[in-house]
Amino acid sequence: MTAVRIANFSGYLGDRYTAIDEAMSGDPVDVLIGDYLAEITLAALATGYRRDPDRGYVEYFVDQIRPHLAAIAQRGVKVVTNAGGFHPAALAEKLRKVAADEGIALRIAHVEGDNVLSRLGEYAQAGHRLENLDTGAPLASWGHEPLAANAYLGGWGIAAALAEGADIVVCGRVADASLVTGPAAWWHGWAADDWDALAGAVTAGHVIECGAQAVGGNFAGFTRIPDMLVPGFPIAEVAADGSSVITKHAGHGGAVTVDTVTAQLVYEIQGPRYLNPDVTVHLDTVRLAQAGPDRVEVTGATGSPPPPTTKVAVFAAIGHTLVNTVYITAPDVDAKVALLRAQITRDLPEGVELDITRLGTAAEDPETQWDATVALRVMAVAAAPEPLAKLNLAARLGSLYLQSIPGFYHDGGAGLTSRGKPRIDYWPALLPMSEVPHRVVLDDGRTLPIGPPPTAPVQPQPVHPEPAGQPLPERVRTAPLGAVAYARSGDKGGNSNVGVWVPDERAWPWLRQALSTAELRKLLPEAEDLDIVRHEFPHLRAVHFVLRGLLGTGGSANLRVDQVGKAVGEYLRAKHVLIPEELLDHVAD
Repeated sequence: MTAVRIANFSGYLGDRYTAIDEAMSGDPVDVLIGDYLAEITLAALATGYRRDPDRGYVEYFVDQIRPHLAAIAQRGVKVVTNAGGFHPAALAEKLRKVAADEGIALRIAHVEGDNVLSRLGEYAQAGHRLENLDTGAPLASWGHEPLAANAYLGGWGIAAALAEGADIVVCGRVADASLVTGPAAWWHGWAADDWDALAGAVTAGHVIECGAQAVGGNFAGFTRIPDMLVPGFPIAEVAADGSSVITKHAGHGGAVTVDTVTAQLVYEIQGPRYLNPDVTVHLDTVRLAQAGPDRVEVTGATGSPPPPTTKVAVFAAIGHTLVNTVYITAPDVDAKVALLRAQITRDLPEGVELDITRLGTAAEDPETQWDATVALRVMAVAAAPEPLAKLNLAARLGSLYLQSIPGFYHDGGAGLTSRGKPRIDYWPALLPMSEVPHRVVLDDGRTLPIGPPPTAPVQPQPVHPEPAGQPLPERVRTAPLGAVAYARSGDKGGNSNVGVWVPDERAWPWLRQALSTAELRKLLPEAEDLDIVRHEFPHLRAVHFVLRGLLGTGGSANLRVDQVGKAVGEYLRAKHVLIPEELLDHVAD
């Protein structure tokens, strides 16, 4: 059977609006997929659903797809998306109405059961503790009232909907890769225990789920990617054995290379074992090869049964927060920051916590005023809105202009604010898949229950020994790590991951020796006291780290400026290390 061509048109809520237009005018594909749900997105959609029971989905998706419904029907293209968010039934019904009003015959189904908020009490009574993935603590110990709880579903509901003739399948919180696994399993007729094939599809899904990232977006080597003004969106050609070719629409911007694909493979993982509701993927067996311009073969993925539990993303409001940024001008920056810090924190109202972060360093001999400028980010948090109102941070900062430091100001175009917003915390829980009511609702009203796949006990991540110290060659010099290596980082709850790899195989022996856990602690002082897990991916020439707790309890609640760790990889690449001159000479060549 021919490979199924699956094209992505969205990687997150807010991605390029015109991507569906571009995909529909691009190369022929069999399936279009759109991923809109970062972990925190569901909490935001849940808030809208509480205000209006007819909402809770990604509303602009309707306008994105409306102009193309007739062409989708004519070409027989399938569309699968998690734009259903907190209320997939409402989005499916909305799409049915739009299609009917325009006289277009399309069958639209939705997948539901991921929203388990109303069942949390029932689970507790049944003895399910919903343990935190990072700490093992039971949900009952959290002390906050959940506002959203969504289980990660696999791809079999999507496959069942497509098998019943659905043209558009609307989902809520499915695992991101399920948007690819479901269509591939349907197309090729896989069984629930075709582990290697499923593992290959999950791998392909993991590569293309984030849209333009696989085509050069957010890529450390972006300066070597042509036409990056508007990078295209990726296509995965998934074969019957699960192997795939990652490509893009001809004539669209960006490029698909081994390195752009590697960047996505090491993104937001916890190690070589990639747990998915349908299969456990062994990423350390994956191999990549450039098969032509903008074509990368992904082979060798192996799979085994998934664990009996799936992740449940639970969110709760834990308070309120607000942020303002002010600016300081050299010289004497340290003294100026110290005085401002003391003045801003004087006589704080009870219940207010301030986090003050200096951003940047002024040039020693600045060429422009902005080279002499550093930012000071002031974040206030409180359990209730009243203390923040009493703080009146805008007035507190605005009162300092004539009684504080010289060269102090705020951005007049942005202004200062004292209006806070809810602070949302994240609890990544575990729940047996057998307790999740995974089901498909077809356009004729029929409901198809989707049972859990065969499972096996959780396989721990492999333990890779730290590299033994080896003497450096005689000819070395200090240079940024990024001179010879790429990196990609992201978030998994409160953990940040960072994968570092070298495009030149001659540099791999040096990289794996140089990037020990001890060395990483030296390079990243913020991680000095954290639990760090290190793994190696020899086939990818990559070293991968998980920095446990760097992001607190999750991106939505921690106080870091880089809340979800997206810049950790580039920060690491900016660090100077001793590099053999021959490797630097190869880069220069």
